[in-house]
Amino acid sequence: MTAPALPALPCPIAPFVPHTQGMCLLDHIVEVGDAYLVAEVTPGMQDLFCSDDGIPAWVGLEWMAQAVAAWAGWQAAAQGKSPTVGFLVGTRRFETEADEFPVGTTYRVSVSLDFRADNGLGQFRGTIEDGTTLLAEGSLTVYVPASPAPGDPAISRATT
Repeated sequence: MTAPALPALPCPIAPFVPHTQGMCLLDHIVEVGDAYLVAEVTPGMQDLFCSDDGIPAWVGLEWMAQAVAAWAGWQAAAQGKSPTVGFLVGTRRFETEADEFPVGTTYRVSVSLDFRADNGLGQFRGTIEDGTTLLAEGSLTVYVPASPAPGDPAISRATT
């Protein structure tokens, strides 16, 4: 059996995350491997969470979570499977260097798998950089249930 063809990198991230209607906050996957993913985002004034000062730093946690979702979606696609639903359970030591991320700057959002347990729990380390400076970092704990809830319409495109 041949593995399905995945797109060349960089590629749009949207097909690998469940977010729609403006909630997909990242732009592209630029690198991906068995235990990591690097994405990019260049926020603009039209972005959902943008204020006059830029993107609030707490949105960086969602950027990291969506990078984890994209990693899980990529891994599922590589096996010819559909992505499965997953949840951000929590974060530890999420620290940022600024209150906002200025618009118009390209940010690299990197996540790497620390562990994945048989019970559906996993932990990732995440960072956000602007090309030269580490702007945010933290650990994310995620959970992938054994099976989706019956009748949940959001399951068809959901990922970790």
